[in-house]
Amino acid sequence: MADLILVLNAGSSSLKFSAFDPGTDQLELLLRGQVEGLSTAPRFTATNGQGELVATQRWTDGATLDHEAAIAYLAQFLREHFEGHELAAVGHRVAHGGTQFSLPTVITPTVRSQLEKLVPLAPLHQPHNLQPIAALARLRPNLPQVACFDTAFHRNQPEVAQAYALPPSITDAGVRRYGFHGLSYEYIASVLPDIDPTAAAGRTLVAHLGSGSSMCAMVAGRSVASTMGLTALDGLPMGTRCGSLDPGVVLYLLNELKMDADGVEDLLYRRSGLFGVSGISGDVRLLLASDDPRARFALDLYTYRIGRELGSLAAAAQGIDALVFTAGVGEHAASIRERVCLDAAWLGVDLDREANQAGGPRLHRQGSRVSVWVVPTNEELMIARHTRTLLMNIQGAKS
Repeated sequence: MADLILVLNAGSSSLKFSAFDPGTDQLELLLRGQVEGLSTAPRFTATNGQGELVATQRWTDGATLDHEAAIAYLAQFLREHFEGHELAAVGHRVAHGGTQFSLPTVITPTVRSQLEKLVPLAPLHQPHNLQPIAALARLRPNLPQVACFDTAFHRNQPEVAQAYALPPSITDAGVRRYGFHGLSYEYIASVLPDIDPTAAAGRTLVAHLGSGSSMCAMVAGRSVASTMGLTALDGLPMGTRCGSLDPGVVLYLLNELKMDADGVEDLLYRRSGLFGVSGISGDVRLLLASDDPRARFALDLYTYRIGRELGSLAAAAQGIDALVFTAGVGEHAASIRERVCLDAAWLGVDLDREANQAGGPRLHRQGSRVSVWVVPTNEELMIARHTRTLLMNIQGAKS
């Protein structure tokens, strides 16, 4: 009987999944899809490894699903679709690992308890990441589950890069810069040697640009600095998140505008960023298609902040040999890439506009001091790799 590794990425109203064959060297993708509209109007879609639609399902008559019901439906679908296969393990994307977790970890009741205590550090993501873990623990208590952390890749940054200028009584309690999108950066670091060996061995700045956006400076494939900090709220403006903010603004919101903590959290996480500035949308595609001056200004601010952070990260890495764009905006928005590269000419970036419009993967002209690439990220594959490794460790320990 063949085995499957399932990868889950849970959001507030969705459950994304991918199924891999752990018996293949490259972990062949067999199936991917999602259950959307949890608690409202749920719908299920699944495609095979070639991207062909294999199944759809809609729930009507006001039926709703929570995460546990979605997990149960997915498990039944996998049993029917992969008859003769057995689910060997499940890997989960978990936003925050705190100071405790710097490596992928097999989930136990103790680990679950520790992860629940980290919810205040990632309130927009952590609670939803943990729901399918709890559901599977009830439905399949003997099924190995693995937590893969978006913070882990950054945990080996220099101590000074992780520090805030706050008293030890606060920083020793875990208030420090963690950084996020680590699974994406780890994947880029793993494939870069095949794309540009010089960049992989040198100083590479990676721009993970999507609805959540961040940037990371890597030296020889290791993170040395990142734009996000204690939470996924810091750094670049994002779809609905504000990015870097003077802490005095929060004090002003509390003291002068008399907002409460919940109102401030809602403002900074859900009503700011590109959406808040434009008043139109947090979706870069819609802003690029709009002729509203507010949309143009939101994108101006977005690319300006990317340029500012490029300079900062280049300083942290003591130079730049390569620039990599990844994630939804980074992979597909040629005009955003062009603006960023033209603004970064002072760093040695010489953009090939035709190559950029064609989508790369190489975006630089011959002779450019800095190589520029588009590299599609694959966080799900990274999670599957870690899950297979830990599953093999478990099986080896039993033999």
